[in-house]
Amino acid sequence: MFAIPLAEDAQLKPLEVWHAEEFLAHVDRGREYIGQYIGFADRAADLDGARSLLRSFAEKAAADQGRLYGIWLDGTLVGGVLYRTFDTTTGTCEIGCWLEPAGAGRGLVSKACRTLIDWAFLGRGMHRVEWVCAADNTPSSAVARRLGMTREGVLREAHLHRGFRHDLEVWSVLAREWPPAGVPAEAPVARPRPEPLPRPEPSA
Repeated sequence: MFAIPLAEDAQLKPLEVWHAEEFLAHVDRGREYIGQYIGFADRAADLDGARSLLRSFAEKAAADQGRLYGIWLDGTLVGGVLYRTFDTTTGTCEIGCWLEPAGAGRGLVSKACRTLIDWAFLGRGMHRVEWVCAADNTPSSAVARRLGMTREGVLREAHLHRGFRHDLEVWSVLAREWPPAGVPAEAPVARPRPEPLPRPEPSA
C-alpha cells in the first residue's frame, strides 16, 4: 500500500474494506461532528454499515468512478478525502472531505485535497474538479477557498440531510487554472505527468 506524507505525523492512504472496524471506531469518536453535514455518520451506524460503505467505494474504484482515502494522524484514522464522482468521459470529478475533531485545524484536508486535484489534472487529464458543500458549512467552504477554487453559485435547498434542507455551494477549479496563484507555496506545481495512484482492489 502507498502512503503519502501530509506532515511528519500524518499520512494519506487508501481506505479499504479491511479498515471497516477502524473506520467505525473513527466515526464513533466523531459521529455528531462528522454527521452535521456528512452522510457517512448515518451510513456507518454499525460494522455492517461501515463495511458496506467502504465496499461501495471499492466498487467505484474498480469502475474508475470514485475513490476513498483516509488521513491517519500518529497512526490513528482521523478523517479522509474522496473522489465522490469521477467521470473520465466528461473530464469532471467531485472531491470532498470529512474529519473527526482530533484531525481538525492542522491543514491536513487542504494538503490531501491538493494531492487529489494534482493527480486528477496531471495524472488523469481531467478538465474540472468540483467541490460541493452546505452553504452553512463554513470550514468546508474555507477549504475550497484555500484551494483557489471559484464559487460558482448556490443550489437552494438542494440537499436533504437529517430532516433539514441545506443550500449547497458549488465551487470548482479547471485544469488550466491549476495551481491557482492564491494557493500557498506548498501546493503542487506543474511538472511531468506522474504515475497514476495505485487503485485499490475490491475486497470481499
